[in-house]
Amino acid sequence: MAAFSRRWLAGYQLREYQLEPARAIAASVDNRLGRSLAAVFSRQSGKDEVLAQVLAYLLTTFQTRGGSIVVAAPTFRPQAALSRDRLLDRLRLLGTGDISSVRDGYVVQVGRASARFLSAAPVANARGQTADLLLVANEAQDIDPAVWDAVFDPMAASTNATTLFMGTVWSQETLLARQLRYLEAIERRDGERRVWRVPWDRVAVELPAYGERVRARIEQFGVDHPFIQTEYFLNELEGAGSLFPPHRLAQLRGEHRRRHGADLDQLRAGRRYALLLDVAGEEEAGTGPAAFVDNSRRDSTALTVVEIEPGRQPVYRVVDRMAWTGVKHVALHGQLVDLARQVWRASMVVVDATGIGAGLASFLAAALSERRGGAVIPVLPFVFTRASKSALGWDFVALIDGGRFKEYADDGDALSRLFWSQLVATSYEAPPGPGKVLRWSVPAARGHDDLVMSAALAALLDGVDWRPRVAVGLS
Repeated sequence: MAAFSRRWLAGYQLREYQLEPARAIAASVDNRLGRSLAAVFSRQSGKDEVLAQVLAYLLTTFQTRGGSIVVAAPTFRPQAALSRDRLLDRLRLLGTGDISSVRDGYVVQVGRASARFLSAAPVANARGQTADLLLVANEAQDIDPAVWDAVFDPMAASTNATTLFMGTVWSQETLLARQLRYLEAIERRDGERRVWRVPWDRVAVELPAYGERVRARIEQFGVDHPFIQTEYFLNELEGAGSLFPPHRLAQLRGEHRRRHGADLDQLRAGRRYALLLDVAGEEEAGTGPAAFVDNSRRDSTALTVVEIEPGRQPVYRVVDRMAWTGVKHVALHGQLVDLARQVWRASMVVVDATGIGAGLASFLAAALSERRGGAVIPVLPFVFTRASKSALGWDFVALIDGGRFKEYADDGDALSRLFWSQLVATSYEAPPGPGKVLRWSVPAARGHDDLVMSAALAALLDGVDWRPRVAVGLS
């Protein structure tokens, strides 16, 4: 077969940004160059189509001479299986049905050439395979580097096969990030291109509809949202460390003053207030905000009050903060209802409904659903799980980085000082793996994160329509 070209597969013409890496991969295999290459594409811009067409090209080219390809993915189902099925579809378009087959569910055979689709999960048994044409790490950002080095890299060692890393970027600790740094360093030394980065705006040049879709997502989530930065702009996260480094703390600081009740003029002007409650366990000791104990070993129920400036992308300003340590929820319930109705005239209350917090959330929802001469105040329960806490962390960081969450000016209060110290102590890691899970907390040895978690609940307010409505009952 002729060298890989734009039109070699009828009906599936590659775009220019896809064609260049596809040609380079095919040429390295055709000419036995044994190069290591990387192709990083903006999400949903055709990376898997490039892989399918290159694999189909190689299998048909080497069907007489023979050769083996290994494609590793973080999981067999759905990731490796989807790549296998896409390849089979492209082979059908080529009319290879009489000479192609599938063996054991994971081997695609065309004549004497084969492609094996394997899981790179740590528990998978993938040893003993050989790749003498091409070795692929697909979605390499989600493959454990240790698994790759021990199990997959040796598959190409004896044959010096071409190795390809594909995916979208994530943190600096991933296999993909490591190989990008290594290959780009070689590029700088010898001038031979080995890495192709295709961000969203490059795709939009050839596919305007894609650009419109990404612009809408940027408008929705903000340009600084971690997923926008990684999956569309292809910028790596910094990796493990402090979730609130100095530059983020600086961006968090506001100039407005702390208050202890609603500003009626601001309410008339369309501003709104929301109460954000992170719920702790209850004990017999303690009665009210004065029961808060600095540096206590006990977790506290923490309340953050934010003033909301409506708009296409609302701005949230913290105007007050309270905490109770060891207070029984039945005693706290009445005070919270009064704070929501009378003190802040809140438009919403967000409550941590995890575990024992579910009861308090239910009581508040029942009490605040009664009009009693005022408006019904919606209560939004939030349950902390591994996935929901991860999403909350990403969204909270995006609010801060986008300049949409601001703290009141430092008033020297002990609770304010503790909040800032909890921020400094909050660490995170974003390990490779499906789901892009963010693990973030204050390590137990360094205290609690109740005040931080209360503030982070502001990210849930972005799902509410805060467009101005006619204010009533503000006399």
